[in-house]
Amino acid sequence: MTSPAQPSELRGAAKDDAVPHEPAGDKLPPRYTPEGRIGSEGKVLNVFSHGMLVLWALLVTMPLLWAVMSSLKTDKEIFTSPWGLPGTLHFDNWSRAWSKSNIGDFFVNTVVVVGCSLVGTMLLGAMAAYVLARFEFPGRRVVYFMFVGGMSFPIILALVPLFFVMKNLALLNTFHGLILVYIAYSLPFTVFFLTSFFKTLPSSVAEAALIDGASQTRTFFQVMLPMAKPGLISVGIFNFLGQWNQYMLPTVLNTEEDKRVLTQGLVQLAASQQYKGDWSALFAGLVLAMLPVLGVYIVFQRQVQAGLTAGAIK
Repeated sequence: MTSPAQPSELRGAAKDDAVPHEPAGDKLPPRYTPEGRIGSEGKVLNVFSHGMLVLWALLVTMPLLWAVMSSLKTDKEIFTSPWGLPGTLHFDNWSRAWSKSNIGDFFVNTVVVVGCSLVGTMLLGAMAAYVLARFEFPGRRVVYFMFVGGMSFPIILALVPLFFVMKNLALLNTFHGLILVYIAYSLPFTVFFLTSFFKTLPSSVAEAALIDGASQTRTFFQVMLPMAKPGLISVGIFNFLGQWNQYMLPTVLNTEEDKRVLTQGLVQLAASQQYKGDWSALFAGLVLAMLPVLGVYIVFQRQVQAGLTAGAIK
């Protein structure tokens, strides 16, 4: 006669029947190994993503390299062997474009206009974004959505009324008038970007500064603005690119030849080429116009990446 099973034994048997035994050893089942189904899909996706990145890099860099090679060729080499390397590097094309084609004057005008407008855009945009992000007041959301709505308004629809407004204010064909228009054109995106960025910054730091006796102005300029440096650099790069490459606004509002910016100068140089133009100088001027943009991005690429990803983690 067998003895009845004890409750502990029954519980152990039930537990053994309910839980499947793990495979012996440290080896996992095949479907979880890198050689299994999941691993092969990951490899295919990895190869596909890297292939698309390589293709995108070629589509972006090849036109730039072709323009640089053409700027170092003679006019004959540009037409006879457009995809070949230059036989001799003709750096005199760059000096000729800078002096004889007036690219140097257009370049200086662009630096003055973009430099002043970029400083004004970042200062006013940061102040407006800080107030919208940190203070509660009636109509705050209305003001914020007005800035957001300004991003979706096509600039071409405002050209005619903007021309007459600038004319009535005696701001046509002036650097300060073009600077004000650039600032107004870039403010919506700047405020939209920095408002979200200021919301991610810790409030305890600003509160500690206020408790120590700092004013709101001092807290903004000495505490919060340095903390927002990654976001400021990121949006500053985007504004610099947009303002440096702007063509429509200066074409309508800045028609005097001695006040033209670089984009207007390049179009004027291309239009004057016709069938007997200096094509090597045109490509050299194009490269001179691209160099500041590439240089700024290469120098600040780490800050741009940090600013774009900083808002994702609090």
